[in-house]
Amino acid sequence: MDFEKLIKFPEWFGEWNKKNPTDIYGPVIVMGALGTAVIAVIALFAFGQPFATDSLQTGPRGIGMSVTEFKSDLAKPDPGIAALEEIGDLDGDLIKAMQAWTGIPDLFENVDSYQYGVGAMMIAMTQNINENWAGHVYANGEVGVTCYTCHRGQPVPSEIWFSIVPVNERMDGWAAIQNRATSLSQSTSLPSDALESYLLDDQTIGVHDLESRVAGIPGQDDYPGIQHAERTYSLMNYFANSLGVNCVFCHNSRAFYDAGQVTPQWATASLGILMVQELNNDYIVPAGALLPEERLGPRNGDEPKVACKTCHKGYQQPLQGTNVIGDWTQLQSTDEVVELP
Repeated sequence: MDFEKLIKFPEWFGEWNKKNPTDIYGPVIVMGALGTAVIAVIALFAFGQPFATDSLQTGPRGIGMSVTEFKSDLAKPDPGIAALEEIGDLDGDLIKAMQAWTGIPDLFENVDSYQYGVGAMMIAMTQNINENWAGHVYANGEVGVTCYTCHRGQPVPSEIWFSIVPVNERMDGWAAIQNRATSLSQSTSLPSDALESYLLDDQTIGVHDLESRVAGIPGQDDYPGIQHAERTYSLMNYFANSLGVNCVFCHNSRAFYDAGQVTPQWATASLGILMVQELNNDYIVPAGALLPEERLGPRNGDEPKVACKTCHKGYQQPLQGTNVIGDWTQLQSTDEVVELP
């Protein structure tokens, strides 16, 4: 053995390596990537696919009419369900239940308080919903609504809305209601008066004509103009966020405009629009006359109003279809008389 050469190993190896360069990084990267992939596959088999999806078919097969959601999201319960269960047994006492549902311990204790008057109106409203709007609130089985559906243990429900127009104070007309991201425009530059126009003022929802040239003046001669279309898009954005769905939950993507090619959910949603219009005009707005100033809108002093998200809160069905009305027959019909203290 040449001990002298062995002793000089670093020197001769360095010289040899310079003359015979070798790529040692490529194989390391490849092996590292392969190792990571193997570990990832093992983890998927061991713990499940974290991004697995499930699809709700909303129309005929083969035309892409489906709503896709992560299974992990579908498995996550609405926190309102657990909160409702925590309220516990109320022994069929509706007044006690309403106090728990609204978070108002002294509800109905003072006949002269605004809470007493508003509460009585809300009982009548709830009975009306369950009796006369069954096509919407019982569309997927016995579900119904109670005070808890909106209030969730709070004196004032979340996801109510007030008028905030004009959003551009230095502008007049159409420019005053759009081109500024607001909560009512779903953080877009679309019009911020869609809820006010369609869920309070009962204006016709529609988009501009499909033809490039139509006789007459858009918005005046029996067909919508571009302003109506933009306002409609703003409302549709609100619907999607309120129910956690996309457009094809109700519409056929190949023919959004054709009412003959929509999904069954379209009819349920249409009933919901009519229902909310009635609730706002016949109950919520009149109840505003009883409210103190601090309960009114910060900008225009208007009444707090309801819309889809007030009940749904981001889910296709409020409280994910939990039957909230089964034990409360007093709220199921307008024929039932609720005795207040």
